[in-house]
Amino acid sequence: MATHDIRHLVSDAPRVMVVDGSKLVRKLIGDVLLRDLPQTQLVACDGLASAKAALAEGPVDLVTTALVLPDGTGQEVARAVRAAGQQAYVPVIVVSGNAQEQLESRSFSEDITDYFDKSLGHSALAAFIRGYVQPEPIPGARVLYVEDSRVVALATKRMLEHSGMQVTHAISVEDALELLAAHREADGAPAFDLILTDVYLKGEMEGGDLLAHIRDKLGYGKRRLPVLVMTGDANAKNQSELLRAGANDLVMKPIEERPLVTKALFQLRVSRLPEQRTLDR
Repeated sequence: MATHDIRHLVSDAPRVMVVDGSKLVRKLIGDVLLRDLPQTQLVACDGLASAKAALAEGPVDLVTTALVLPDGTGQEVARAVRAAGQQAYVPVIVVSGNAQEQLESRSFSEDITDYFDKSLGHSALAAFIRGYVQPEPIPGARVLYVEDSRVVALATKRMLEHSGMQVTHAISVEDALELLAAHREADGAPAFDLILTDVYLKGEMEGGDLLAHIRDKLGYGKRRLPVLVMTGDANAKNQSELLRAGANDLVMKPIEERPLVTKALFQLRVSRLPEQRTLDR
């Protein structure tokens, strides 16, 4: 697969549904979308009932929804999307001011694909949505990938490399820490743009230990060095602990290309936004 082949994941003219009780918010999100993705077919809905009606009229490629609606909830919108019986999987994104809290408490149902925290700003929102509907490669993005299974690592590494990322594979946390120390920039900046690690690894240290070292000992915040943690653990409490410990997001196993690449590209884009890069230096 060539680098640009990731574009096959969604149409070149995506149909995006925006569900929010506020007319102003719908217009704001719509303006951001049309500015950055001029081919977008915008479907604006003021609540659950209008969203269901729009779904009955035809398929959509992505849905953003507020958590609280005049006649329902974002959770109900997500369930309606799944019940619509569309052939392709449709990402449902909750846009909320307390999305991080909801994520950490694992209160989102499996029907919801992801969340976006409004505090990140409009530029980040555009990057986030674009990452789902038209994911573009970031050539040269440096990823440190920690995985003790060489078979899993080979397949996952290829997924990332398809989108233009440069992947350095470490088989243990100890090896990863050596790489982080050896390649640290003169000004203390990390030599990698993103860390991807499995949570359970052979050896004395696991993914949680790597996360703690990056956040506490090296002092890299979430925007300066994003960390994605891969886990097959469905336990909500354990997932919450990883997020509270400083993971930017979780990637559920078995790994699927679209959510993995989308989440990686989103974290990379947000970390490069000027208003974000200064937050936790």
